[in-house]
Amino acid sequence: MPFVNLKTTKTNLTREAKAQIVREFSETLVRVLGKKPENIHIVIDAVDDENWGHSGALVAHTRKLAED
Repeated sequence: MPFVNLKTTKTNLTREAKAQIVREFSETLVRVLGKKPENIHIVIDAVDDENWGHSGALVAHTRKLAED
């Protein structure tokens, strides 16, 4: 039983994007590992930008700088 846990920030993570992620991850596990779709579990943990750090700074801060 494959279990995939994807952690990403909430920015630009629409319902449609999540559905596509689940569909394409599942298709890959079926194609590459021969797994049955009904046995595949995928969890998407969407984290606020304020709770994600990268390169020594909060993602919320670096995104704000990029916007300015």
